[in-house]
Amino acid sequence: MDFAIHITGFVAVYIFMLAAFAGWVIIGGVPAILHTPLMSGSNFVHGIVVVGGMFALLNASTLQEQAFGFVAVLLGAGNVAGGYTVTNRMLAMFRTSAHPVHGHAKSKHPKSV
Repeated sequence: MDFAIHITGFVAVYIFMLAAFAGWVIIGGVPAILHTPLMSGSNFVHGIVVVGGMFALLNASTLQEQAFGFVAVLLGAGNVAGGYTVTNRMLAMFRTSAHPVHGHAKSKHPKSV
């Protein structure tokens, strides 16, 4: 079973431009206070980018296609890691001092009076 999909250059550029414009319109309408929670929720979408990049990399036959697939996987993985880092930092703001985060030692210096 062959899963190769062939899209001409003009159609690929059109799809890319349409997706970029749709993302700009959608994100532009979101209030600034909701950007961080939406970014943490979009880790799933970044995971899809990684899977799509791996699919492109596996079906690559030329050096240029392999380079595009590698860059897609690299950037998608960076987005996933960054999204989870931002999510962790955002959730750390809501932790109480009674439940310290692992890896962060409390200061050994006495507090000034």
